[in-house]
Amino acid sequence: MVIGGGGREHAIVWKLRQSPQVESIFVAPGNGGTAAIARNLDIEPTDFPRLLAAVESMGIDLVIVGPEAPLAAGLIDDFQSRRIPAFGPVKAAAQLESSKTFARSLMEKYAIPCAKGKSFSNYAEARAYLLEQTAPLVVKADGLAAGKGVSVCSTIAEAEAALANIMESRAFGQAGSTVVIEECLVGQEMSFLAFTDGKTLAVMPPACDYKRAFDGNLGPNTGGMGAYSPPTFLTPRLKARIESTVMEPVIRALASEGINYRGVIYAGLMLTESGPKVLEFNARFGDPETQIILPQLRTDLVDIMLNIINGTLEKVKVEWDNTSCVTVVMAAGGYPETYKKGLVINGLGDVDEQVTVFHAGTRLGNDGKVVTNGGRVLNITGCGESIAAAREIAYRNIGRITFEGAQYRSDIALFPGS
Repeated sequence: MVIGGGGREHAIVWKLRQSPQVESIFVAPGNGGTAAIARNLDIEPTDFPRLLAAVESMGIDLVIVGPEAPLAAGLIDDFQSRRIPAFGPVKAAAQLESSKTFARSLMEKYAIPCAKGKSFSNYAEARAYLLEQTAPLVVKADGLAAGKGVSVCSTIAEAEAALANIMESRAFGQAGSTVVIEECLVGQEMSFLAFTDGKTLAVMPPACDYKRAFDGNLGPNTGGMGAYSPPTFLTPRLKARIESTVMEPVIRALASEGINYRGVIYAGLMLTESGPKVLEFNARFGDPETQIILPQLRTDLVDIMLNIINGTLEKVKVEWDNTSCVTVVMAAGGYPETYKKGLVINGLGDVDEQVTVFHAGTRLGNDGKVVTNGGRVLNITGCGESIAAAREIAYRNIGRITFEGAQYRSDIALFPGS
């Protein structure tokens, strides 16, 4: 069973189906894309009693948790207490994502490079600190905010407005009861993911994603409008530096705190002039990074996950194809603000064989047609011998798919070295 209903989960299901060990897959709740290759269950990712009942009644052998909310709420802990094999970090480990204050404290204690900053639970104290700083600044809601709780502010006035929006207006609810105010790091941003069983790290091909809604990195932050992998600027020396200064130290730091981290660990990095620094940690596969990383995976994903659960990742040789992948997000008109749902999607069967369309915000309508059901609707993914080739495949096909108000960026992976 795969828990979740986005593009990440569709990509996980798609990869699991390639394993000879897999007989059947259930997805809770899934989407219009997973419905074609697995059995969707009408259960929300945070409905623990119904998820547990489904796992037990259907004889599920392996559970994979995709999104952050059930991890932060302790779903893995619940499964483990019932001896159900489940892939993902326990609640204490998932704090690395669910609390930016926890992550910051850990990085400061164990000298893991990150932006200078401070956490506040009092609005007046946060505002007073903010007014003493120099712009640009980054204001972050401490908790989970679906990738939208971070404001990069070019002026103090913008930072004040972001702070008030989070702490006074409660734009992100309880997730904004504490905020983190940080210096704004400058450089190339990159996503660096790895499989780990708390001892061994198996690094994935790094990726670069695009958070802003519009071309030229303009507009509001989104959950991600596209991505490419691997970045052309990543040298073996830089990769080794990231592993030795960020990835290995954070696993050791968690272990020193009595936390055994098992699952996927994701570091959002800024490559500054003084070296790589952590912007954030996530406790699961990225979205849309998964849609370009898993197509590169050669090793059986089931083998990797079962060995991580058993604490024996060192027994698996994790191998990757020498290919490049680009994904472009087709979003609903108006995203990330208000947008329509239930719009019929046409042309899904008109794309080339080299393209994989991962569904995110879709569902099957009563007439069997696929309709929109979210802000980020589809991920059009192309793979090729180079970033340029993969990009050409994705964009050559994206125009063949249509729905009312569809929007997408035209510059994903256009300058992969910048």
